[in-house]
Amino acid sequence: MDASALKEIQAPLKARYQQDPGAALITLRADGELDGSGIACRVRTATALAEAGLHPATGGDGTQLCSGDMLLEALVACAGVTLRAVATALGLEVSGTVRAEGDLDFRGTLGVDKEAPVGFRDIRLTFDLDTTADADQVATLTKLTERYCVVLQTLVSSPATSVRVQTGESRP
Repeated sequence: MDASALKEIQAPLKARYQQDPGAALITLRADGELDGSGIACRVRTATALAEAGLHPATGGDGTQLCSGDMLLEALVACAGVTLRAVATALGLEVSGTVRAEGDLDFRGTLGVDKEAPVGFRDIRLTFDLDTTADADQVATLTKLTERYCVVLQTLVSSPATSVRVQTGESRP
C-alpha cells in the first residue's frame, strides 16, 4: 500500500470522526475461558484460541503462552504496524525488525518478597531499521510512531483500570 491508498482509506474515517467525535469511541474486548483442569486461561484471538499458563519462572512447563510475553508481543505488533503506517504516510521505505524486552522480578509475583514489584519494572522497545531516510525523517518517523502507537501510549500513560468479579446471580 502506498501513501495515497492509505490516505484514501483513512480520509472518510477521519472526516466522520471530526464530524461525530462519538463515532471514534470504540470498545475493544478480549475474552477468555478458565480451564477447569489446570492453571490456564484460553483466550480467543481473531484467528485462533491461545492458551496462557504459568511462566517457567513461576512453575509452568513452558508449553503454554505467558501473558507477560503476550503483552510484549502486543507492543511489538502495535509498534510495528504503527511504524509501517506512519512510514507509508510519509512516503518512506522502511524495513527491519521490532523488539520489546521487559524486566520482571518473579519474587513479587510469587509473594517471596512483598517489596518486590509485581509486573514489569522496565520495558524497552527497539526498532532496527533498514531505510534510506535521513536522520530528520527517522526522527519524525520515531516521534509519530511513539505518539500514535495505542499499546505504547497505554503503557506509558497507565490509564485507570478496574476489576470486577461477578458470580452467580450478579451476572448480567
